[in-house]
Amino acid sequence: MEFLQHLFAFIFALGILVTFHEFGHFWVAQKCGVKILTFSVGFGKPLWSRRIGKDQFEFIVAALPLGGYVKMLDEREGKVAESELNRAFNRKPLAQRTAIVLAGPVFNFIFAIVAFWFMFMIGLTGLKPIVGEVEQDSIAYQAGLNEGVEIIAVDSRETKTWTMVVDGFVSKIIDAGKVDIKVRDGSVVKNLTINFEGLSIDDLAEQGLLNKIGITPEKFKVPAIIGDLHSGLPADEAGLMAGDLIVSANGEEIGDWVQWVKYIQARAKQTISMKVKRSDEYIIMEITTDEKIRDDGSVIGFIGAENQLVKPLKEIFAKESYSFIPAFVRGVEKTWDMSWLTLRMLGKMITGQASVKNLSGPISIAQYAGDSAQSGIATFLWFLGIVSVSLGVLNLLPVPLLDGGHLLYYVVEFIKGSEVSEATQIIGQQIGFTILLGLMILVFYNDIARLMG
Repeated sequence: MEFLQHLFAFIFALGILVTFHEFGHFWVAQKCGVKILTFSVGFGKPLWSRRIGKDQFEFIVAALPLGGYVKMLDEREGKVAESELNRAFNRKPLAQRTAIVLAGPVFNFIFAIVAFWFMFMIGLTGLKPIVGEVEQDSIAYQAGLNEGVEIIAVDSRETKTWTMVVDGFVSKIIDAGKVDIKVRDGSVVKNLTINFEGLSIDDLAEQGLLNKIGITPEKFKVPAIIGDLHSGLPADEAGLMAGDLIVSANGEEIGDWVQWVKYIQARAKQTISMKVKRSDEYIIMEITTDEKIRDDGSVIGFIGAENQLVKPLKEIFAKESYSFIPAFVRGVEKTWDMSWLTLRMLGKMITGQASVKNLSGPISIAQYAGDSAQSGIATFLWFLGIVSVSLGVLNLLPVPLLDGGHLLYYVVEFIKGSEVSEATQIIGQQIGFTILLGLMILVFYNDIARLMG
């Protein structure tokens, strides 16, 4: 079931992004008077097709959802009737051909802005960036961070959650630079500087950013206090009451609600002796767990009791959200930040300063798609925005077969005053195919290595 959910989320996400990218080419081509022959979402065998519009171009949904294409009337791909020569792509001025090719990646960036815009209006909820343990002599320790402080700004940008803090840190780590942060320690606000010199992005991939710089987020342990009880289920039948604190089970001390849940889940259809604190007295009780079968077929124990929160959620969680216009501004900023970050990461990989292990392929993207979809619409929009930015940047790389390769030919054409020769383009296509094939093999290898690891 989980596999199918991840697969559906992956196909849905990629379908949206590919369609929007190709629609960019399609829309601008039509505005420039180019005749469209085919609009395909996906590659390979058509699963569904239909003739659309005045020109009756073929819209196709194909079997392999890893890309798409828009086929235009072009003399280089077949004979064109004299009456339609003015609608052939190759007959259009250089500026129009450039605009048509550029439109796909540009539409990716537009999509990312919109996705992030709506994401910021809905809001992303996360843990407040309150520091827990700080490792002795770590980067965080040397910067002056100590337990209990809250990081309220990174480089003058407000940080309401740990996600916002990490986003602010990553950009500086890629450049191995320093970052100014603002922390609140009780009623005192202090300015500190964290030095990331000597750190690489590979360190973070292997160990995690916060762990590498010596920070453990504050761990809020939820006490094992009984809240609502479901009538007729084991907790109710055993005589547990709202407000009861589970002290121990079968002689094992219970420290928090998570430990209590795990203890129960591991003991389906078993009788457990509990020590319970009710008001100021301790009571010994017995409870026999029931069983529940998960979607994956595993069996867990359960008793039908919910937790009673003793600390308001607003003290633990915060939400990053904005009104209409500020959310749009943040969407544009986020798209620019992620685009620039992606370019710098690629630059580090090309120059050998970062490992290509950081690249992800379809398997990893499918996992991220499924996980983000399960986490809510805001998180899924975040995922769509990130992938859309990546598609936009990657398609602009000067590699033949990609949009950036065509743009490179147009730059050469502009400089020399004539089109790049057909022979040169054929050689470029062979080089581009080899590069893209090697890249696909690499990202699949990385995905499989992550699964095996």
